[in-house]
Amino acid sequence: QVPLVESGGGLVQAGGSLRLSCVASGSTFSWFVMAWFRQTPGEEREFVAAIDGNGAGIRYGDSVKGRFTISRDNGVNTAYLEMSGLTPEDTAVYYCAARPFRVTMRQADYNYWGQGTQVTVSS
Repeated sequence: QVPLVESGGGLVQAGGSLRLSCVASGSTFSWFVMAWFRQTPGEEREFVAAIDGNGAGIRYGDSVKGRFTISRDNGVNTAYLEMSGLTPEDTAVYYCAARPFRVTMRQADYNYWGQGTQVTVSS
């Protein structure tokens, strides 16, 4: 098990920025790919970004490229999602997820999930 706890969500105006954090428990954090997905009511979870264990491999979803940045600090077992240029279309529950070794964009490939944090962007 890899318990994941997200934080940093909230209400922000369009054009603003937020930073989400995801803290993982355990001593093998660097083995895991960390990813962010988001979901709005009635929709499937959408891939946002993922980063491999040493931070060298990164993927972004098309809707966030150039605006969001994923990073990690293995020393404190934490992954981050820096979000800028936010629009109302970014409003969603954001979930942190983890899987061993290889970056993928499919939610079904991720073994561990956090409880989610709400991001609301007002126009």
